[in-house]
Amino acid sequence: MLDRDVVTSAFRQAMGNVAAAVSVVTVLQDGEPHGTTVSAFASLSMEPPMLLVSLDERSALLAKLRIGSLVGVNVLAAHQDQVALRFAGKGDARFDGIGWQVEDGAPALTERHAFVSMSVTTLVEAGDHTLVLGEVQAADTSGNAPLTYWQRTFGTHRTF
Repeated sequence: MLDRDVVTSAFRQAMGNVAAAVSVVTVLQDGEPHGTTVSAFASLSMEPPMLLVSLDERSALLAKLRIGSLVGVNVLAAHQDQVALRFAGKGDARFDGIGWQVEDGAPALTERHAFVSMSVTTLVEAGDHTLVLGEVQAADTSGNAPLTYWQRTFGTHRTF
C-alpha cells in the first residue's frame, strides 16, 4: 500500500532539487496592483503563444482572476530575492517602494529579468492548485540574470 506521507515528503525533496525561475505574478483590480511570488510557471505553447502559471487554491491572487483577466508574469532578476520574499508574504503593502507600471494591461515591475503579459483563457483545478492558462499578449527581457530557487535558497544561473 502506498504511504502518501512518504511519497509527499520524497516528492517535496525531489522538487526542491530542481532549480526554478522565480516570478511575481500580478493583476490589476479596480486600479490597484496585486501580486504573489510563483516559481511554478512554464511556456505552454508557441502557436498560439501561451503560458501556464500554477497558483495555490488559497491564493488571494487566484480569487481575483477570471477568464479574460490580464495577468503579468514578472520574472525576477538575480538581485531581487527580497522582492520575492515580500510578495511571498501576507499583507497589502507588497508594492510599497517597488517601482511598477501598467504594461499591456497588467502590473509590470520596472526592475525585472523578463515580463510576459497574458490574457487568461482557462482555469483548471489540479490537486491543491489551479493552473492558469493564458494567451501571451506581449513579452520582453532585460538581459539581467534571472533569480532562481534551488534547495530552498535563492541564486542565479551562471555559465561555465
